[in-house]
Amino acid sequence: MSGLRTVSRRTRPPRFGLSAYRMATRLVGPLVPYLLSKRLKRGKEDEARLDERRGIAHIPRPDGPLIWIHAASVGESLSVLSLIDHLLNHRADLHVLVTTGTVTSAHLMAERLPPRAFHQYVPLDHPDYCARFLSHWSPDLGVWVESEFWPNLITTSDKRGVPLALINARITQKSFEGWQRFPKTINDLVSRFSAVFAQDDASARRLTTLGVAHVTTPGNLKHDAAPLTAKPAEVDAMRRAIGVRPTWLATNTHEGEETIAADVHKALSHVHGGFLTFIVPRHPARGDAIAKELRTRGITVTQRSKGEVLNAATQIYLGDTLGELGLFYRLTDIVFIGGTMNALGGHNPFEPARLRSALIAGPSDFNFTEAFADFTRANALYRITNASELAATVSLLLNDEHERKRRADAAEAVVSASGQATQIICDALLTLLPSSAGEGVAHA
Repeated sequence: MSGLRTVSRRTRPPRFGLSAYRMATRLVGPLVPYLLSKRLKRGKEDEARLDERRGIAHIPRPDGPLIWIHAASVGESLSVLSLIDHLLNHRADLHVLVTTGTVTSAHLMAERLPPRAFHQYVPLDHPDYCARFLSHWSPDLGVWVESEFWPNLITTSDKRGVPLALINARITQKSFEGWQRFPKTINDLVSRFSAVFAQDDASARRLTTLGVAHVTTPGNLKHDAAPLTAKPAEVDAMRRAIGVRPTWLATNTHEGEETIAADVHKALSHVHGGFLTFIVPRHPARGDAIAKELRTRGITVTQRSKGEVLNAATQIYLGDTLGELGLFYRLTDIVFIGGTMNALGGHNPFEPARLRSALIAGPSDFNFTEAFADFTRANALYRITNASELAATVSLLLNDEHERKRRADAAEAVVSASGQATQIICDALLTLLPSSAGEGVAHA
């Protein structure tokens, strides 16, 4: 298959760049307790599971073949859920270990991983922690998602003969330019992957330039993901509370975008009676600060994390909770995608599109450049540059039900037209399992 190379069991010492990195991480080892303590105080670590960050596991390795998938955070881990289902359906004796680095993603994985799949925090990239992690789990295959590279974990896996795959690879122009400053180091790192699957053509070209010999572009796993879930009772209760009020949603917002949404709300509340704005911040921990800021502007805010109930007085409903985007995408069909107004590159447009939303985004889209271009070409996505244009676009969609439905249908069509990335990658990963672990592999 294109994109695969023969798995090498030859031990290959790292070049100077990776050797220097390895030495540096050893030198900062004594600072790890301080680092973890600081992160714990900021809510970025799970106190009950801190040992996992040192490579210490408190659950046994399951018998049989084990595929280890590393996904940085929420978006990456959600994107592989369908792939995990495919892998487990192909092999009744297979288990899947998912590692991530954030508390939020750990909570979501605990709720959504199927039987025979489980979560651990990824160890910090210290040589001893990586060795301890790999000694315990002894994975038959390591799979890295998108673009987070931990050099010690990758090189130690390769040294131990663990075949590695990079899937849904995404290299932004900014990351590409940064890595080009260290061409030998990045080549040394990416050449250790037995298979590389890029999520778009631009990433494939950049990976090739960085030294990957063979890159396959089967499509984006996020195209194939199942619709985000929501509890039907919660959806029904919220819809009853909303009634006939006109609504829109600002999703995955970052600092500054909530105030833009507030400006839009103020501008349109005089035009659309009962106007209701939903805001779901990318980081729910910012909820209190966002609510405080909006209230200083004279806006009545209802905060979901506090258990406050949406009522007739609510002007902005703040969805500052984890894992409930599926609920909010079902409550309104006008969605502004956050991270696009502040040079952060935007967030996943497939999730709202899959639930039939008319999409709006600002100019920053480098995280999903080709996807945003696809939605734009299909007339499924409005591009705006400021709060005034955002308000005008939301108002246009509120006034024109036909246009709103046409845009939502177009967005859903873009997602439905995607390829078979999940099945293609699943088949390829199963072929990478060593022969002793790969007996009886079924191919669809």
